[in-house]
Amino acid sequence: MKVSYLNDEFFSRLETLALNLRANLAGYFGGKHLVKTYGQTVEFADYREYMLGDDIRRIDWNLFSRFEKYFLKLFTDERQMHVQIFLDCSASMGKDNPQKAAFSVAVAAALGFLAVHNMDKVSFNLIKKDKAENTNGMIVGKTTFFKAIADLENIEFSDDADLATAITNSQNTGTNDGLTVIISDFFTENDWKKAVDYLSYKRRQVLLVQVLSPDEVDPAYSGRVHLIDTESEDMADARNMKIRITPSMQAAYQEAMKDFIADIKQFCVSREADFISISSDKSIEKVLFGELFKVGIME
Repeated sequence: MKVSYLNDEFFSRLETLALNLRANLAGYFGGKHLVKTYGQTVEFADYREYMLGDDIRRIDWNLFSRFEKYFLKLFTDERQMHVQIFLDCSASMGKDNPQKAAFSVAVAAALGFLAVHNMDKVSFNLIKKDKAENTNGMIVGKTTFFKAIADLENIEFSDDADLATAITNSQNTGTNDGLTVIISDFFTENDWKKAVDYLSYKRRQVLLVQVLSPDEVDPAYSGRVHLIDTESEDMADARNMKIRITPSMQAAYQEAMKDFIADIKQFCVSREADFISISSDKSIEKVLFGELFKVGIME
């Protein structure tokens, strides 16, 4: 059964929010994000002494009459950012779990909506195997955004995903001009950390959103079960096994999951990236109004 969070009510609840991006990003002219550089807005910021070659039209003649020195008026600068969203479309993200798939799509759509609502550019990149598919290009404005949403709701989750190769080979990554979001469960044998290193090299602000199902967070299995890797094409794969689940194994799993999440968090701290881990049975509002507020992405 197909699950969807995307409707008019969902998007209307997002209109009071905004993405909080770093002030040292360069971006493009014409946006709403205040940056540390000075620009051409009407909001006064500061003065500095005149230097040869400066525009004399910006000299404050009132100050000259008082101090007999030339000072320029400086104004704040506002820029448009590029919010780039990468969505892991591997089988573990939703092939047999419609709720997890719909939740992941809803998080991507919500962040994309916040971008266009605040006059930013957004691009949706679907990671399938070692490719990042972007069928809608750079999206500006809500009309184009809502056309792209239909494609998001029809995603097929299958196979595996090589996050590092897909992201490092993607086009129009940009440099120092916005936020890159990676939405995944990070259940992969490929070294996804190379993708974060690449984005850090490109001086992009990075947010990792880990989406897990309730069973992945706290499995309730017991007795003999047949575990099947959804990303394995070979049923004889060694990762598929019949096993008897005991309480001690459940405890070991939960401990390993804590270590797994802690490793991601520690790595993100070392790269000055933001990270949240969420369960797909939580409300989207809790993610947006809670977790993203905590890491400072939302305001």
